Amino acid sequence: MEILIKNILKHVTLTQEEITVFKSCWSEKTLEKGEFLLRNGETCRYDSYIVSGVLKAFCINSDNGNEEILFLAIDNWWATDISSFSKQQPSMYNIQAVEKTILLQISHTAFQKMLQAIPSLERYFRIILEGYLGTLEKRIVFNNMYKAEQKYYDFLNTYPDIVSRVPQYLIASYLGVSAEFISRIRKKNKSS
Repeated sequence: MEILIKNILKHVTLTQEEITVFKSCWSEKTLEKGEFLLRNGETCRYDSYIVSGVLKAFCINSDNGNEEILFLAIDNWWATDISSFSKQQPSMYNIQAVEKTILLQISHTAFQKMLQAIPSLERYFRIILEGYLGTLEKRIVFNNMYKAEQKYYDFLNTYPDIVSRVPQYLIASYLGVSAEFISRIRKKNKSS
């Protein structure tokens, strides 16, 4: 819990009383490798903050049956279907543990009550959503305008912690390239 509070205090100030209220709203959950946090068609009932571990969000491509990675998330990141959580409607995708993952979770009802009790958290969550939106915009631009090799190098520079913890085929899916393509780039870099 302290890691999340420390993250929040980088952006907003909370009184000790607000911290106490905040702590009472959250619970801890552990997912084993391969376990699902959310499945397509389920409603996302919890917002989840990753204390440690790795999650992948994905859809299954109906044409070829492959996983299409929407996002990868590691320690100190949020992993939620924002649309499903905020609207309390079924999710279009799955979220699954890539490795054992410890989460802090808050239910939709508790989240709404927490924001009413601690108005400064509205600002914190706005900052988080703005960062997420910026990441999505960048991904759209890169997918539409950049070649595969450029996308890969940008991913390496932007997310070095993910690269070291996530299998190559998941990174390839996220980037919309083949795992073989990434292998060729890596071999080329080793021989340079």
